[in-house]
Amino acid sequence: MADTVQASHILVMYAGSQGSSASRSKEEALERIQMVAAEMANNDVDFADLAGEYSECPSAQDGGALGEFGRGDMVPEFDEAVFELEIDETSDVVETAFGYHLIHRTG
Repeated sequence: MADTVQASHILVMYAGSQGSSASRSKEEALERIQMVAAEMANNDVDFADLAGEYSECPSAQDGGALGEFGRGDMVPEFDEAVFELEIDETSDVVETAFGYHLIHRTG
């Protein structure tokens, strides 16, 4: 089992989520991330392009790339999801204190 992974993500925040300046409700944020997931599932689109368009994390400018990190470096929900993914696999919607994520393991 890998001790480190490389991953990218798309983050949609909502009012009250950690570090957020978003005004949308939690329900609106969930609808938005589900729309992004559907777009990815139904079209041949690049994860990095979607991250650049929709993610509200500073990593969006790098296509959502978070680089390499180890177990325990991320919040528990994110950590658990990313270490279950195979390389080139994308998670279902993952909720953390920061909002809703789609996580794509790249290495």
